[in-house]
Amino acid sequence: MTNAEPPAPRTVVPINTSLLIAVAFEQAQVTELRHSVTSCAHASGLDGQRLDDFVLAVNELITNAVRHGGGRGWLRLWLWPERLVCEVADHGRGISTLRLDDRSRPAAGTVGGWGLWLARELSDAMEVETGAAGTVVRISAVLAARLD
Repeated sequence: MTNAEPPAPRTVVPINTSLLIAVAFEQAQVTELRHSVTSCAHASGLDGQRLDDFVLAVNELITNAVRHGGGRGWLRLWLWPERLVCEVADHGRGISTLRLDDRSRPAAGTVGGWGLWLARELSDAMEVETGAAGTVVRISAVLAARLD
């Protein structure tokens, strides 16, 4: 790493987790990464519509990282008690607080602006840390065995 490269986003992952994926990605790896997330999420207990929703939410986040975060990003996927957690980070300019505070559905026919809204709607929880050094978005899904 040179001084010209921005520092990697800080991530604190609790020690008693089970890390499933930790990878840097670029646009060329998006499809392969989506398939890896699907396999890991299914093996972790997500299935049916919950699996599809979680994978679509992750896909929106990795696509946003490529489009708005300098063409690349970092993904971590881990098991946390009763949850599957995915974190996507990038080195983009950050997201305005107006955009983050707006939780309304984008207008029909709107091109762009759907990624964060979809990720929020399709996951059980979402957290966003953003600033001039980049953005970290963390989503999670309660595991099916824990929904009973």
